[in-house]
Amino acid sequence: MLPEKQEEMPDISKSDYKKLINTVIFRYFLAIIVLGLMFFLPAGTLRYWEAWAYCGILFIPMFFVFIYLLKNNPELLQRRMRTQEREKPQRLFVKLSILVFILAFIIPGLDYRFNWSSVPLSVVIIADIVVLTGYFIFFLVLRENSYASRIIEVEKDQKVISTGPYSVIRHPMYLGVLLLYLFSPIALGSFWAIIAFIPLPVLVVVRIFNEEQVLAKELPGYKEYMEKVKYRIIPFVW
Repeated sequence: MLPEKQEEMPDISKSDYKKLINTVIFRYFLAIIVLGLMFFLPAGTLRYWEAWAYCGILFIPMFFVFIYLLKNNPELLQRRMRTQEREKPQRLFVKLSILVFILAFIIPGLDYRFNWSSVPLSVVIIADIVVLTGYFIFFLVLRENSYASRIIEVEKDQKVISTGPYSVIRHPMYLGVLLLYLFSPIALGSFWAIIAFIPLPVLVVVRIFNEEQVLAKELPGYKEYMEKVKYRIIPFVW
């Protein structure tokens, strides 16, 4: 989750490390299979080159990030494997987000099959670059913050992180996520899929408000951090 840089964290046990590796491998290939089905079944063909390019941009860097975290910070990766939110508003956020992603990733294949959109090659390439940039920001956050859990939680001895991207905005991970997903429809060659992603920024804003309530209440120093770093995800805007 969030923002003084934390001290080096203890290693996990060998048995937990093996379980972590198995979990990472399973989820990695499951994500490839699920996303592939969501792209190519609606498209009705494997010639959907935008989807191949998008999967490469997504899963090749993801592979190296997993290797990096397994070697340098397995505890962070262990946190990233948690999926059960504790806060009721966040559980609702997860359910709504899943619905958004299902629609947003099925529409591009249908768009490709029925030729609803005509996205220029140059625009697709630019969108691919933005998607990759979003994932790079996401990686910078993971490298900076060993408590960047997938769920909203405050752990024992957790400290506020105010270095790296956290010195500019309070929620750099969400900036990376928004860049990644909001440009995904264009990277997949679909204008119509943008409509499905319209609720995402709203959901992220609601999640941020709830997350900051939890952090201000449970994480020592976070209120002071909020006063120091004024902007949440967009510098000089919000």
